[in-house]
Amino acid sequence: MLQRKYNSKLSRYLQYFPVVGIIGPRQVGKTTFVKEFVKAFPKESLYIDLELSSDSIKLREPEMFLNEYSDKLIIIDEVQRMPSLFPLLRSLVDQKNVPGRFILLGSASPELIRDTSETLAGRIIYLEIKPFDIVETGNSLDFYTLWLRGGFPKAYLAPDDVLFKDWMGSFIKTYIERDLPLLGLNVLPTQTERLWSMLAQLNGQLLNYSLLSKSLEFSSPTLKRHIDFFEHAFLIRRLLPYYKNISKRLVKTPKIYFTDTGILHYFLSVFSKEQLYHSPYSGNSWEAFCIQQINASLPADMKLFFYRTQDGAECDLVFEGGGKVLCSAEIKFSNSPVISKGTYIAWDDLKAERNFVITPNSDDFPVNENTRVCSLYSFIQKYLKSYE
Repeated sequence: MLQRKYNSKLSRYLQYFPVVGIIGPRQVGKTTFVKEFVKAFPKESLYIDLELSSDSIKLREPEMFLNEYSDKLIIIDEVQRMPSLFPLLRSLVDQKNVPGRFILLGSASPELIRDTSETLAGRIIYLEIKPFDIVETGNSLDFYTLWLRGGFPKAYLAPDDVLFKDWMGSFIKTYIERDLPLLGLNVLPTQTERLWSMLAQLNGQLLNYSLLSKSLEFSSPTLKRHIDFFEHAFLIRRLLPYYKNISKRLVKTPKIYFTDTGILHYFLSVFSKEQLYHSPYSGNSWEAFCIQQINASLPADMKLFFYRTQDGAECDLVFEGGGKVLCSAEIKFSNSPVISKGTYIAWDDLKAERNFVITPNSDDFPVNENTRVCSLYSFIQKYLKSYE
């Protein structure tokens, strides 16, 4: 079992907030993490899984049951299955407003868990559990396995690539046929799978809603709702363009990325390192992987964007904090990267203090006074940490 990095944050939250919501996609390890965490937590805990009928029965009279155990830390898993609980939890917290009363686990964002944000406003804080990242797995391990299989524990830790493929296929089938409809996505499974497959082809590219909706025979508003849903279910990420304080003609269409490269590679039929290295999608996949890893370690007050002008100047990542550009980064699937003229123009437009060229595992060296080439791991552990 790999050690997750969320212990200290959860401990701090439980010392101040009466309710902590732990969110993230299914099978990312939320339940395992919490069960390990509470073993060392000073307060006795009670675990309820709303996917089990035996546990759901306990909450037929939820007020009576929860009051019976008001002295314990109550953990409610798959809470999105019972949104009617939230008003009751608010009342119970208001009656006894002490830290560390409830941990709620959900496989969706607060926006998909109906009424949560409004009902428990001021009483709850959310902690997002992401798939394994390069910091948790360690630089000494082969990060190419993490890139190929993604960070879902069962996929990453599979004994071989065949079991990774089989697990991922079962996971995606269950997600499409059961989990997404339970969360409220009212679409035929075949349509969901087709949309997911097409998004895999577009990973790392500008998101053209009109062209995609025509291909899928969806209206543009319907397509946008579905993509919104995927994003709130932690399956894809839209990276927005940076355009503040710049007068040039800019591209203002978002880019789309998968949040887990294991899911991406399943839809691209990439199931081994050899296939990954020779895939025509390897560059865009590497870009998605880097963004996924950087986002997992991003300081709370920092935001990610990309930059592109209609004249061709482009930079893969813009890091903003405090209303200004802190640094920028170009992602290259090469340990001997060539920096294009368009990138230099983008850096000049952005006027960041530091620029980086992120590679798989090159040496760390300066290109000029404010530009460095470095590996992904070095960027996260050395340079990104300097902004915390």
